[in-house]
Parts: sequence; C-alpha cells; structure tokens
Amino acid sequence: MPQIVSANRLTDGIVVFLGQGDQWVENFRSAALLADKPALEAGLARAQDAVRANIVVEVAPMDVAETPHGLEPKHIRDRIRAEGPTVRLDHGKQAAHGA
Repeated sequence: MPQIVSANRLTDGIVVFLGQGDQWVENFRSAALLADKPALEAGLARAQDAVRANIVVEVAPMDVAETPHGLEPKHIRDRIRAEGPTVRLDHGKQAAHGA
C-alpha cells in the first residue's frame, strides 16, 4: 500500500508531510508518495534527520490511496490530520482547500 510521511512542525504544531526534495509541505496531496517498504524506510530515516534538527516531531507513516482526485488518506484519523477538524468546514485546512 502506498504511504506518505507525516509529522508535526515544531514551531507551530501544524501537521506537515514529507514532500519532494525532503521539503515539509502542509498539503498532503503534495507529499512524496512512497510506493514500497524500502522507499518508506528511507523516507522515515530522512524524517528522523528533521527530528534531530528540531524541525518536526511525531513522525508517522500514513496509508494513502491514489484516486482520480489525487492522494486520499485511507484512515479517518489520517484524514483528520490531513484536512483538519470535522466539526466545522469553515475553519482550518478544509476551509482553505474548499472542502
């Protein structure tokens, strides 16, 4: 199952995702897709470098599916981390992304 790497940015707690070139991005659809176990292990190792550099904390893999609309989180916990709270659609990331 394809995965991406998520974490929380240390400066503000925002959920971020490991993107191309090891850049941390806020939009999970911009995350680097890790298609197999070796790619995931390499991505997690690079993310741990960012932990040691005090850039992010709480690194975790996230299962995703490739859909016609782009990447989608497979689990509700990850969907909430990626898109924000579910109680109001006019706040948080879902308002910014037009959900």
